[in-house]
Amino acid sequence: MKLTLREHLSQFSQLLQGELFPILEERTGKLDGPAKRLVAILALIPLSRFVPVCGHWIGRPSKDRLALASAFVAKAVYGFGLTRQLLERLQQDAQLRQICGWRNARQVPHESTFSRAFAEFADMELPQLVHEALVADTQKERLIGHIARDSTAINAHEKLPASARKAAIEKTSPKARRKPGPKNGSRGAHKRWKGGQPQRDCRLHRQRSMNLAEMLQELPTECSIGAKKNSQGIEQYWRGYKLHLDVADGQIPISAILTSARVHDSQVAIPLSTITAQRVTSLYDLMDAAYDAREIKEHSQSLGHVPIIASANRLGKKILFQNGREPARQLSWAEQDRFETRTMVERVYARLKEEFGGRQVRVRGPKKVMAHLMFGLLALTADQVQKLIAT
Repeated sequence: MKLTLREHLSQFSQLLQGELFPILEERTGKLDGPAKRLVAILALIPLSRFVPVCGHWIGRPSKDRLALASAFVAKAVYGFGLTRQLLERLQQDAQLRQICGWRNARQVPHESTFSRAFAEFADMELPQLVHEALVADTQKERLIGHIARDSTAINAHEKLPASARKAAIEKTSPKARRKPGPKNGSRGAHKRWKGGQPQRDCRLHRQRSMNLAEMLQELPTECSIGAKKNSQGIEQYWRGYKLHLDVADGQIPISAILTSARVHDSQVAIPLSTITAQRVTSLYDLMDAAYDAREIKEHSQSLGHVPIIASANRLGKKILFQNGREPARQLSWAEQDRFETRTMVERVYARLKEEFGGRQVRVRGPKKVMAHLMFGLLALTADQVQKLIAT
């Protein structure tokens, strides 16, 4: 009799609690909370499937990449901001050292080796590949009710490129002329619409005829200045990037894209939903007012989903975006009830930044920043999957 995915995961949880933890505690001593979480995460994620195997050749051999990859997951789980902090803990903590794969302190590589390995993992997109495999292993057979979509600011400690510096100076200059506001309650509608018809040169319109690789290639990824209004309506600025996530019921991240901070949320909705549709089966797409574009709604419907896209009118009520220039209607009680579950994506962002190093980005460049965030997101996903099993 073939076991279901839920039964497989339940067996994994029982083996973890009944056999793996006692064996480890017998060899390394009693496991504390972070150590148990790290062991459970490393046992669940398929790191060995994607980490390059170190061969034997003439010259100095490379260090064990699997142990290095496990150490970067430990860095996210323990919330270390710097690799130097991780190395100091590995030198002092024999238990953590053995969990990662080193028997004694002399086997732990130098900081430069960690840096080269991280650059290698970032180039090959190792954490992205492992996260995709983890989602496929644990969520493929599951029918997901809701996918919540949103973005968050990622602060970076790096210089702006020349083009971004020029754009930031022009935007904040007192001589800069204020552009007219959007029409019909739709953010950016004055750019998408002309004479009642969508403009052919806007990115959302082009994305409808592109494949996924073309859509991702067109999105800017360099460091830039971003602006976003907070809950009080005050515009806040930051330097760095934007992380865009699709999160499923149970607070499980399904797909992620990193862009420049200046990229509007709506520009990433179509490629992000395309990636998510390739990985899982879902029913409803929940999005806030930043995604109230006709192209996004039509793309969601073409995937067989029901989009619930909110916008705020002058009275502050939530309304559903309609095609063209038709008046928007108010959300029904059922749609409003579903829309309220969208806050799960905000809780995922909070956990990523507070518990898994998302607020402590010290690397530079979009590839390395994405790798740092994805190691944390990988650990968070595995942790949430186990919580879902327990409940």
